[in-house]
Parts: sequence; structure tokens; C-alpha cells
Amino acid sequence: MNSFVLAECTSVSAALSQLNNGAVVKASGVDLLDRMKNGIEEPPKLVNIRNISELRGIRETDQGLTIGPLTTLAEISGHPAIQSRYQILSDSCGHAATPHIRNMATIGGNLLQHVQCWYYRSEEFSCIRKGKEFCFAFGGLNQYHAIMDYGSCPSVAPSSAAVGLLALNASVELQSARRGKRTVGIKEFYVVPDANPTRFTVIEPDELMTAIVVPKPAPGTRSAYQKYGEKESFDWAIADAGVLLEMDGDICRRAVITMGAASPVVRRSAQAEAALTGKPVTEETARAAGRASVEGAQPLSMNAYKLDLFPVAVYRTVLLAAGKMGRDPSAAA
Repeated sequence: MNSFVLAECTSVSAALSQLNNGAVVKASGVDLLDRMKNGIEEPPKLVNIRNISELRGIRETDQGLTIGPLTTLAEISGHPAIQSRYQILSDSCGHAATPHIRNMATIGGNLLQHVQCWYYRSEEFSCIRKGKEFCFAFGGLNQYHAIMDYGSCPSVAPSSAAVGLLALNASVELQSARRGKRTVGIKEFYVVPDANPTRFTVIEPDELMTAIVVPKPAPGTRSAYQKYGEKESFDWAIADAGVLLEMDGDICRRAVITMGAASPVVRRSAQAEAALTGKPVTEETARAAGRASVEGAQPLSMNAYKLDLFPVAVYRTVLLAAGKMGRDPSAAA
């Protein structure tokens, strides 16, 4: 690991003043320090924002939620208002990593973590994500990689929180000392590899995430999230699904289905949503949504199993959201 300067900050303005000359923001630092140890990044300065109190907390209003990016995953998953009105967010934050990591990992860090592709994570491979011209995953070990929407790089979106937040039409607030504040929807927050493989989000080097804003769901909304992984409790997902249903009696007025670990950025499945919209949520329509979720998929040499796994994940999460099935015992507890 390279040597670096550590700038301790206790206010947003102080942190913004330090974001220059290659400085990188550090909160709990779980993902950042891993990248530094592996030689992926060598920042000359870390700006520690861990002690900025204004970046913590959950505030509920008539319009929805405002969540500080330093709020832990455990605090979000256990918050009574989020459990009762934003179940998909409680689920997606409550099933990331392990309990002790959720007690220290922040939602901002979960949203900002880089892909877990072992070729990117290893200093022995100079891949396209590091500014080179070759992706080793296409001809290598690719069992955990994308089956949809990939071009030059099939690494998958690692954030479980993003799967829930995309379904809720959430946005992030970014602040710069020079340009002030701007708000970016979760859908536009992530950069697809074909646009720029060395960037993961639209955050500029002098910007800090200062809030996550979640609109209040419409009346009659039900939602759920489930994660499937090789290790039941603590691994990254090999498939995860978020489902939000706006119900009018027994009829689904509007459906949102989001998928993680399917593509380089979290995605919505318009085909799966169409299979539910305007129809009652039954086992038949839920299975149809599951099948539709992988339409157009192009698996790699070692991950065709996802063509079977995602339909099951979507089908069971639809029924869980609708209250017609309990949590899948095969999903991460």
C-alpha cells in the first residue's frame, strides 16, 4: 500500500475543501482499503468523513425519506418507518454482507463500492476497468458475471441497496465547493462500462455525497427484496431481485422489478413489469414475470445457470411482496 496523508474532517465544508489533487473520500473504508491493498488505487490523500455528524441519520417527512450517506445498513434495515413503508429498502440493506459489517458499513459506501470482478481486483491483471483494452472475463472465469446489458465489460453491479433504491425511484444529492449541489437519480448515478470503463459513478473528484432522497411510495404499495448467493449469509449476490407493486385491490396497477448481479449497473426489467401490470398477482403472473426478466439475456461460458436462477428470484420476490409467499429459505437470511 502506498503512503498517504489523512485529512480528518468534522464538517461537509471542511471535507469539500480537501477534495483536490487526487484526494479520495473515506468513510468506514472497507472497499477503499481493499482496493488500496490490492494496488488498484494509490491516492495521495484520504479525506476521512466518518466524524461528520450531519451526514448521518434518517429523516421522514410527508414527501418521503432523507438518509445521510453515513447511516449504517443496520440502522436503515432496523428503522421502524422503513420496515413498515419502505420494506424493499429495509430488505436490501438488511441482507448485505454480515451482521457485524452491516453495523459499520454505510449506505453511501454500499452505493459507491466498485465491482467485485476478480480480474479487476487483482493487481496481476491490467483489465479494461483499469484503463486497458482487454477484458479477461470473456474468456476466463465468468460464473458470477453479467448475462444482460454488457458490452466491453461483463462485471456486475455489487450494491444491494441500489437494487432497492432504484425500485423506489430514489436519488442522491451531490455537493461541490465550486458548483454547489445537484441531485442525480439512482438510474443515472452509475456509469456503464461502454461509456467509460474506468468510472463507476457520475461523482466528480471534488464532489461529496450528502444525502439519499427517497420519495414516499404511493398508497397501496407493497415491496420486497431477496438475495441469492453461494454462501447463504455473507457473500455478494449471484442474483438478487427487488419488487415494488402498487396495488388496487387485487390488481397490480404498477410494477417495478429491479435486478442486481445481472448487468454492469442495476437494471429494471420492463418485460417483467409488463407481465404484472393491470393483472392480479397470482402464481401464474409471477412466474410469467420471472420468465420475462431474462428475455434477451446472453450468458457467458460459465453463468448460464443465471437463466434459471433469476426467474425463480423474481417469481418468489413478487409473491413475497404481494404477501402470498413467505421469505424464500434458499435466499440469504
